[in-house]
Amino acid sequence: MNTPLISPSLLSADFANLAAGIDMVNNSDADWLHLDVMDGVFVPNISFGFPVIEAIKPLCCKPLDVHLMIVQPERYISRVASLGTKVMTVHQEACTHLHRTVQQIHAAGMMAGVALNPATPVAVLEDIVRDVDVVLLMSVNPGFGGQTFIENTLKKVRRLRQLIADTDSAALIEVDGGVNADTAPALLTAGTDVLVSGSYIFKADNPQKRVQQLKCASSHQL
Repeated sequence: MNTPLISPSLLSADFANLAAGIDMVNNSDADWLHLDVMDGVFVPNISFGFPVIEAIKPLCCKPLDVHLMIVQPERYISRVASLGTKVMTVHQEACTHLHRTVQQIHAAGMMAGVALNPATPVAVLEDIVRDVDVVLLMSVNPGFGGQTFIENTLKKVRRLRQLIADTDSAALIEVDGGVNADTAPALLTAGTDVLVSGSYIFKADNPQKRVQQLKCASSHQL
């Protein structure tokens, strides 16, 4: 079992002092910074948009992991790429022409991620999983932080790991929602590569220690 990548979700940071939250991530063992962009249409909430991301980008030393929970995400590929984004993730449920969108993300110089809502089966990716770099499984219903982990996600991770093996895909499995000391070891055992965690990290007395603990979750040292 490999050491997981950790992507703290800025959605759970103190919005009155985002610079402090980013500084914490910069000085932690985190690998990426996860940014949830919500439009109030695809999900029932609005988070932050490009002006905020453009303002924090110069402060961030970690690669950006941008998750667009919006309709028609393909309209913003060039804008996301202009931020120096490493991973741009779109929802399968929001893309009519998913293969084209994945191609456009790659052409813009980014890793292409595809996210699935909790009720969306991994089988919908059978014909495209070889073309994507990351599959993000939502382990809560998207739109709000601090929700309870959906246990069926563990079975979903195992099914996705098998699909990746069967298709010779190199896609990483990323999980977002309810990731903490209790759920991380089981997720990694099931085959998860990237852990997104928001409240568990940012609401802690020692957020950097929480990041370090998640990095050690593969050895069950939580």
